[in-house]
Amino acid sequence: MKVVYLSLIEARGLPLTPESLAALQPFTSITFNTEEENGENRKPEVAKTGLGSSAAMTTAVVAALLHYLTVVNLPTLSKDQQREKESTVDLDMVHVIAQTAHCIAQGKVGSGFDVSSAVYGSQLYVRFSPEVLSSAQDAVKGKGFEELIGDVLNGKWDHERTKFSLPPLMNLLLGEPGAGGSSTVSMVGSVKKWQKSEPQKALETWKKLSESNSALEIHLSMLSTMSKEHWDSYQSIINSCSMHRSEKIEPESQSHLLDATMNMEGVLLAGVPGAGGFDAVFAITLGNSSRNVTKAWSSLNVLALLVREDPRGVSLETGDPRA
Repeated sequence: MKVVYLSLIEARGLPLTPESLAALQPFTSITFNTEEENGENRKPEVAKTGLGSSAAMTTAVVAALLHYLTVVNLPTLSKDQQREKESTVDLDMVHVIAQTAHCIAQGKVGSGFDVSSAVYGSQLYVRFSPEVLSSAQDAVKGKGFEELIGDVLNGKWDHERTKFSLPPLMNLLLGEPGAGGSSTVSMVGSVKKWQKSEPQKALETWKKLSESNSALEIHLSMLSTMSKEHWDSYQSIINSCSMHRSEKIEPESQSHLLDATMNMEGVLLAGVPGAGGFDAVFAITLGNSSRNVTKAWSSLNVLALLVREDPRGVSLETGDPRA
């Protein structure tokens, strides 16, 4: 079962490129599969991709409703203008309610990173204690809405977020292979089972992963500082690096797609942003190498999406954000 826009692009005989995706009619209706010969038991062609689209949609709906009802006042930001928000009180309100709604919709408490990113933009994130959303889980059992909202608004939201964005001339690409994604619950269950069976090894792996993530953040922050203080030198280095191939860092057990992506010119990082398995892929590219990556992905039947890294978070758009 492929995502609807992949089917639409293929039906038009167009290449799997961002330009083809942008040419589709906005808010295109989803199509349905037919399981029975008589047309019954039809299901929408919407596949999980691991890109956090459900969190983004939930955040957008919550923010729009709260703004319309004058509960919050969202900032208006153009694509060419970014300004520091004087206060995050309104965004904090959107964040709490969006996290609650997403929890109820999914029937579980996730890390919350996808919702937080949709609300605040790019960031370094430390998750909240799951107990703060215990009331949201009770809502499924019939707990009153007003009582629920009061509990979550007054709850102890102990998450941490720090402003962060990619250095200049680095681009984030997301690709949709059309495989339909993997079950987050299943993937998480497998990891937890492994943690219980090999607790010491799991602890060591988690520690190494945390250290690697911290080291990556430190080096990217250093590059951001360098770009501000020595722009000409920084630009020269990035442009030079974009002409080289990165060393292959994925083990043989990883997919051929990620291996091929890492071997492309100008690719700094590549991986799976979701739960793993057959979820969508990402790549961080240097300089002007993004176009070459999207072309290569297209030849591998992977569609590069239109979304980009955005440090702004939820805001009012004055026009079509795709333009």
